[in-house]
Amino acid sequence: MLRYLFRRLLYAIPILIGVNLITFALFFMVNSPDDMARMQLGVKRVTPDAIQQWKAARGYDKPLFINEKAEGVQKLTHTIFYEKSMTLFAGEFGRSEDGREIGQEIRQRMGPSLAIAVPTFVIGLGLTVSLALMLVLFRGTWLDRTGVVISVTLMSISSLFFIIGGQFVFARVLKLVPISGYESNPWTAWHFLILPVAVSLVAGIGGSTRWYRTIFLEEIGRDYVRTARAKGLSETRVLFGHVLRNGLIPILTGVVVVIPSLFLGSLLVESFFGIPGLGSYTIDAIAAQDFAVVRAMVFLGSVLYLVGLILTDLSYTLVDPRIRLK
Repeated sequence: MLRYLFRRLLYAIPILIGVNLITFALFFMVNSPDDMARMQLGVKRVTPDAIQQWKAARGYDKPLFINEKAEGVQKLTHTIFYEKSMTLFAGEFGRSEDGREIGQEIRQRMGPSLAIAVPTFVIGLGLTVSLALMLVLFRGTWLDRTGVVISVTLMSISSLFFIIGGQFVFARVLKLVPISGYESNPWTAWHFLILPVAVSLVAGIGGSTRWYRTIFLEEIGRDYVRTARAKGLSETRVLFGHVLRNGLIPILTGVVVVIPSLFLGSLLVESFFGIPGLGSYTIDAIAAQDFAVVRAMVFLGSVLYLVGLILTDLSYTLVDPRIRLK
């Protein structure tokens, strides 16, 4: 087990370097340091001296990848890529272009993101798995067909419709909840979180239910299910005691994709509901062409995804004793 974890951690290093390199290249293919300076200083009446001063103050006056004027290892270390991207491996997120500490911003904004993502993830997973099992239990009936039609309909509607519709109906018309905003007090924050969580659940319930239904339908036709029925087990016990357990591996594989969003938040939901989380922080950074924040968030998302993959592999051994990690 320890050998496996050590090997996976070693694999993660070149992956993270590659993600950093691709993010860096894509960003600077669209924006040059001069463009970033003009964005921060203002497009009109920006002098060349002001641009050079801005670049020098923030370390963007060096070459991107290779410094031909330096010697030895400094050809690689005295570059924008090394100083801005490789320091992330030491946990140094640096400062945003407006001078704020990115690490501190992440710690402050992680709470609101988790307040939305965790309830959405836990309630959504339990709800969709239960609905999928119910559709499989009544497979071939009008209930199953109606559930599939509703799931496909929900999948076909953009999440923006649920966000705007939820704000209009429940916040503006019925005035049951605030239309946007957030409070750090946990005793009153729930009032601002009900609608974003509900919208996130409704937007994702269709696709997840249909996917889990497909998994359980595939499992229910296997030999071990026929054997369990031949032993006299009820259909409910077969579903929850055998089919659900054997369907956990593909479910766990899908769950790992959600892990980064638990910390990074939902971009659309946080932006539309005015939640000061990491999702809205990333959107604002992209709009402001703040490369320091963008690279930090992409790196953090990559780390969380790799951690999720490792945890998923470990969880396989719990749900399927036949799997052994070497």
